[in-house]
Amino acid sequence: MNTIAKTPFCTEEQLKTLIETLNYCAKNSPFYHNKIKQVDTTFSLEDYKKLPFTSKEDLSAHNADFCCVAKNEIAEYVTTSGTTGSPISLYLTKNDLHRLAKNEKDSLSLMGHTSDDLFQLLTTIDKQFMAGIAYFLGVQELEAGMIRLGPGVPKLQWESILKYEPTALIAVPSFIVTLIDYAKENNIDFNKSSIQSIVCIGEPIRNDDLTYNILGKRITDNWNVKIYSTYASTEMGAAFSECTAQKGCHLNDDLLFLEVIKEDGTEAMHGESGEIIVTTLGVEGTPLIRYKTGDIAKIYRDKCSCGNKTPRLGPIIGRKNQMIKFKGTTLYPKAIFDALEEFDSISCYKVLIEKNELGNDEIIILLEDKFKTHSQLDAIKNRCREKLRVLPQFQFMEANKLRGLVYKKHMRKPEKIKFM
Repeated sequence: MNTIAKTPFCTEEQLKTLIETLNYCAKNSPFYHNKIKQVDTTFSLEDYKKLPFTSKEDLSAHNADFCCVAKNEIAEYVTTSGTTGSPISLYLTKNDLHRLAKNEKDSLSLMGHTSDDLFQLLTTIDKQFMAGIAYFLGVQELEAGMIRLGPGVPKLQWESILKYEPTALIAVPSFIVTLIDYAKENNIDFNKSSIQSIVCIGEPIRNDDLTYNILGKRITDNWNVKIYSTYASTEMGAAFSECTAQKGCHLNDDLLFLEVIKEDGTEAMHGESGEIIVTTLGVEGTPLIRYKTGDIAKIYRDKCSCGNKTPRLGPIIGRKNQMIKFKGTTLYPKAIFDALEEFDSISCYKVLIEKNELGNDEIIILLEDKFKTHSQLDAIKNRCREKLRVLPQFQFMEANKLRGLVYKKHMRKPEKIKFM
């Protein structure tokens, strides 16, 4: 076996699993059948890195060709959220569902959760949403309890919390800010509630240096709870999750083989940033080889203080296809979100990116009507100018209408930005 396979980036056991995955795809996947060949034990990590990448465009254009099993073996049909394009279908067998449950059990355990916890799920479990079913299965695997309340409606969320006394929430963090605001407006003493921890999905709560970002601070400065970061995608069928040390989201190397590739095509070293690329391990229905997620993050390769030696990812810096070029400045949506979320007075906003007649991006920020004459409007504009080095346009909208544009019923995550 080639000595490069013995680097810390790939153990012999992982390489063995990779070989099994490649041979399974070469035999069973219509898409990969003509793209990769069966390999033997002489196959090395160096050989693996010569394999072609799989793109979102491949998965979208040849969606059904990625399925490796007969229709009667498919136990669950899920789709991607469609955040960066048309939704894509993934086909899961019963074993894939067991794999999903294992991942979430492992993730929740890393955070310190046990069978004594009662979880309240604030995300949808229908509409072919993988995260909802994944968390449900993981909580069952943990032998804990769950209240499946779904997204939105702060009044119902608080009624459930006060009645059933769950210890943990699973939610999009920006909605937690809405819960806090509702509690304050309705004299609910949320710091005396049963909630001890929040599993945050869909949005980052940390900066690049792993300190809390503005959104994370808005939660923890108000509510005495532990909040935990996660990073996942439907295509992976697995998640990277924080442990109790909270020094990045751990790779579950039983389920994924990870690469983080820099712009120059080389592997990112400890503390460097690059695109997250994964090969799914142990997947029967829709396995993926060297799948380019489009997400940019920093990787940490040192041993975590929790004792775990697996690599960890920092928060998502941005998506490759969401880079904004505005008046000579290049930035990602996260920079705009961070600037706005510094202001407690802003509980809801939406960012629109439009092309002008010259083909350049224009940024429009929608705020609630009250900000037309709000005392902080000048400070908000000044902060955007400082943080982004340019000043976007500001437009105003009735509060409920704006909230409806952000928290859409058919969307699984708040749509805080839209490319027009």
